[in-house]
Amino acid sequence: MKLASITIAMVCFMLTPDPSLHSQELTPARVARPLPSGVKQIADCKYVDQGHPRHRLDLYLPEITNVRLPVILWVHGGGWITGDKAGGPATQFATRGFAVASMNYRYSQQATFPAQVHDCKAAVRWLRANAETYSLDAEHIGAWGASAGGHLVAMLGLTAGNQQLEGDLGNANQSSAVQAVVDWFGPTDFLTLGPRETRTQFLGGDAVEHPDKGNAASPMRFISPKAVPFFIAHGDQDPLVDYSQSSTFAAALEQAGVETTFVTVLGGKHGGAKFSRPDEITRIEAFFNKHLKPKQ
Repeated sequence: MKLASITIAMVCFMLTPDPSLHSQELTPARVARPLPSGVKQIADCKYVDQGHPRHRLDLYLPEITNVRLPVILWVHGGGWITGDKAGGPATQFATRGFAVASMNYRYSQQATFPAQVHDCKAAVRWLRANAETYSLDAEHIGAWGASAGGHLVAMLGLTAGNQQLEGDLGNANQSSAVQAVVDWFGPTDFLTLGPRETRTQFLGGDAVEHPDKGNAASPMRFISPKAVPFFIAHGDQDPLVDYSQSSTFAAALEQAGVETTFVTVLGGKHGGAKFSRPDEITRIEAFFNKHLKPKQ
């Protein structure tokens, strides 16, 4: 399987710094985007009954549809300590033949790893359990995330059925597997990532001092030929998550025979406008179309 490598340079969706984040992690803006025409929102669905207040997701659905829709699950970034389901870039896909779910998950100050992976898997299981209610295609669910969210969606794409990472939150009779992943500049190997307070808090200890913790949370350690297709984008001047976290990861996926597209964002830092210009969103749409929309 050959690795598709693309280099891009400009654009439009903004990731803005959160002033409360002393780590300088950049997170998606929390301002909710106006709903696209023809799209309805079902807000604050509880994907875990009697769960944590952050066990909520928003659904974005076409107002009129006569088919079951493949689903894109958006997972926000924020160093696992901040961020919100509002304001992600995936909402626009609800006008393009997809249902979109945007989820919150527990921050690491509320629960350390693997709680956040458990939450993401619970959200996927909820989507499947409620597929008939919302006209969702339970066989075709993709995941898209940025930064910490990129890390979490990578774990979704690599660890389906891993009992240590499944957790016991809701709808245990449903699968947590996804069928495709878009990872924007997510950490993939905590042992080579370097120290940062948010990472230590997320893991419940320093990865170098506790390599068992670092390995357990690193997507690199779970690569196998069974992985789903990946689309990965990373800025070559990222000051927070080194570019090599994605380039090395993409090469390892390709070596394992996993269908992988790797995009280098020239001059790109940790998020920012260069990630979402129209041609880049078109590439992501083509990727999800290929892997989530059943062939006629």
